[in-house]
Amino acid sequence: MLKLILVFTLFSVSFFVQSNQISVNVLTQERQRVGNVVVYLTPKVSEVSAVSTKIEIMDQVNTQFSPHILAIQKDTQVRFPNSDSIKHHVYSFSQPKTFELQLYKELQADPLLFSNTGAVELGCNIHDWMLGYIFVVDTPYFGKTDIDGKLTLEVPEGEYQLDIWHPRIQDDLSVLSRSVSLPVESDVEIVLFSPLLPDVNQYEEISGEFSEYE
Repeated sequence: MLKLILVFTLFSVSFFVQSNQISVNVLTQERQRVGNVVVYLTPKVSEVSAVSTKIEIMDQVNTQFSPHILAIQKDTQVRFPNSDSIKHHVYSFSQPKTFELQLYKELQADPLLFSNTGAVELGCNIHDWMLGYIFVVDTPYFGKTDIDGKLTLEVPEGEYQLDIWHPRIQDDLSVLSRSVSLPVESDVEIVLFSPLLPDVNQYEEISGEFSEYE
């Protein structure tokens, strides 16, 4: 009976520890909400996290990468289907991952493994305007802000380093980084110092919607 009580107590504590929420808001100096920003929390105390077995998708739709920004955990595989009826030649020369894929409508390429952290910029040798990003993080606690510039994560209690990334942010990202303690800090606001860089296409797709930035 004592063993059962102990097991139940440990289970309850474990569940409670993993139920902390943190909300992160990213804003410009003019208080404009910034969507599609990668937000990730890295534990300050090393922990063993399960390797992701999910295969993420970076598609090509209407001669655009979909999604425009894909955030993934380190050692995740990414598949590159081609939902267009035309050929694409996707490539990246970024240090975390260099590759080339000739993608045909009828041919499905094998998924690629992303084992190094950082930003992987994608292009297409056939369609010069196509631009996309895969951002690889070494933590299971990450996501992207929505159209309101907000992201809410479920994170275990502890000490974390909070970082953000977006290709249009021109601030020194280390200055925007900060330490957070859960469950003490449940709401964090990050205000950019500099204006966003111009968007090449003047739009970004966020959760199925298009958000324009001035």
